[in-house]
Amino acid sequence: MNDLSLDRLAAAYAKAKAALLAERHHDGYWLGELSTSALSTATAISALSLVGGHDALVAGGIAWLARHQNPDGGWGDTVKSFSNISTTMLCRAAFHLAKQAGSHADVLRRADEWLARSYGRTPSELAEAIRKRYGKDRTFSVPILMNCALAGLVEWKEVPALPFELACLPQSWYRFAGLPVVSYALPALIAIGQTIFHHKPPLLPMRWLRRLAIGPSLRVLQRIQPESGGFLEAAPLTSFVVMALIACGAALKSAPAKQVIDKGVEFLVNSVRPDGSWPIDSNLSVWVTTLAINALATAGDLDSLPHKDKLLEWLLDQQESERHPYTGAEPGGWGWSHLSGSVPDADDTSGSLLALHALRAGTEVRTAKRAGEQWLYLLLNRDGGVPTFCRGWGKLPFDRSGADLTAHAVRAVAAGHRKDLRNERLDVTDSHSAQQLAFTDACFSYLGKQQRPDGSWLPLWFGNQHAPDDINPTYGTSRVLAAYRDLGYVSWPACQRGVEYLLNSQNDNGGWGGCKGCPSTIEETALAVEVLLDLAPPESQPAVDRGLNWLIDRIEAAGLHDPAPIGFYFAKLWYFEKMYPIVWSVAALGRRCKKHVAGGIG
Repeated sequence: MNDLSLDRLAAAYAKAKAALLAERHHDGYWLGELSTSALSTATAISALSLVGGHDALVAGGIAWLARHQNPDGGWGDTVKSFSNISTTMLCRAAFHLAKQAGSHADVLRRADEWLARSYGRTPSELAEAIRKRYGKDRTFSVPILMNCALAGLVEWKEVPALPFELACLPQSWYRFAGLPVVSYALPALIAIGQTIFHHKPPLLPMRWLRRLAIGPSLRVLQRIQPESGGFLEAAPLTSFVVMALIACGAALKSAPAKQVIDKGVEFLVNSVRPDGSWPIDSNLSVWVTTLAINALATAGDLDSLPHKDKLLEWLLDQQESERHPYTGAEPGGWGWSHLSGSVPDADDTSGSLLALHALRAGTEVRTAKRAGEQWLYLLLNRDGGVPTFCRGWGKLPFDRSGADLTAHAVRAVAAGHRKDLRNERLDVTDSHSAQQLAFTDACFSYLGKQQRPDGSWLPLWFGNQHAPDDINPTYGTSRVLAAYRDLGYVSWPACQRGVEYLLNSQNDNGGWGGCKGCPSTIEETALAVEVLLDLAPPESQPAVDRGLNWLIDRIEAAGLHDPAPIGFYFAKLWYFEKMYPIVWSVAALGRRCKKHVAGGIG
């Protein structure tokens, strides 16, 4: 149907809101639920097999992998993901390290056939395919190849060395040292670098240098391991560290290494799921909580949320109050989870600042908000964009500035100042206002340069497996346009081109996918609709209503509980999160309901 039924709209919004509130933790925040991961499960099995003494967990994980092999013989990152070489190679290694290859010969035969069809039959061909997939970024290629070498599936000569001695430098020097891994992969650099050194020592004098760096770098690793034992709360990174240290005998030589292994194993044992699998990360509690708060605020319905004071207290408690031992980040930021392995980052700091503003907190949180804004100001890169974790780490893909991150940050900094900063001009004699204006100018200059010729923007941490090169311009463009909308820059040509792109990328069924022609999803349709409600010209309103109708149809068909794998975790590792279709539907449908009540369209 083409005409939007306001009764169906209201009913769909009520259903989405009820689903959102039903997911709330009894302590007031949201935990969400990340997808189970074949890659996480495979790496955990490999690590626990090498440690020994965890036969039941290993057997459960092996059984889960065997049940969830894709029909083509490979494995994808999630149960909804296409097969890829990285996860398939890691799953093969897990069967071998668990000594289960013989009892699962047919599973491995089908995996070998898929790899042969897609990448080659010889170990050297497969190793080259892994290296080619990641290019200069060794963050994930080297751990995968190490895991395969430990299983006897590739030779050690195929595993590039990692300069773990660089971890002994002061933290402030890391971004100048040209590390071959991204900023968040320091544990892998240390542990895997040492295991490669053990199995493939270099020539003199590098051999001497690296031998001298073993002890000091292990102490760095011990210092940055979180209380939970899980590096970044992530099973893959923690598993790679554990298996690497075991494989080079570090536990027999070093007390710090033994402590890292013991805490890492404890994390893996505690994070296994009842079905025998492991998730990609413990949770995204801060991220999904701020998404939930900001979705209800977008819908104008935050007053219906009970116990907001408790929620505000929890959110304030998650703000970093000390210099972070992992990245060296200054206090003031927020990470993605309330757990100890989380690291402060731009997206979660921005979402938290927007949530604090939405909760209408008084002067008691002014200090927290100022600290968060200052944290974002200090993160700004020279190119005017905002990176994820650390300023100045721009050589590898997931350390660079991102359009989605930059747009989110500028919205957060402008929260509470819903006026055109250029026309009304802030009092630049106030240092904070001057910083705000300079930050805003830099961010929009960066966003203007990042817009693609077709009018779209690409995000850093979201993708779509159906799109060319796994990109997701629907997500990126929607999030950037929200910044133009919130700051009143709707007449700018860049904004108009972005709106035109989104309208032109709508699918024939009324929904949106990652780009034109990709299968429509609730997540991408809700994101596009929510921003087009305010930015689409009047003549395009029927297209927006078609999107709303598609969204309502999917919600009526229980689509809220069928999340799509559109998220990237570290190093392009796919995930889905059960909260995404819910929170973004609440925002889109609620915003449309609010416009109707206010006497808007319809």
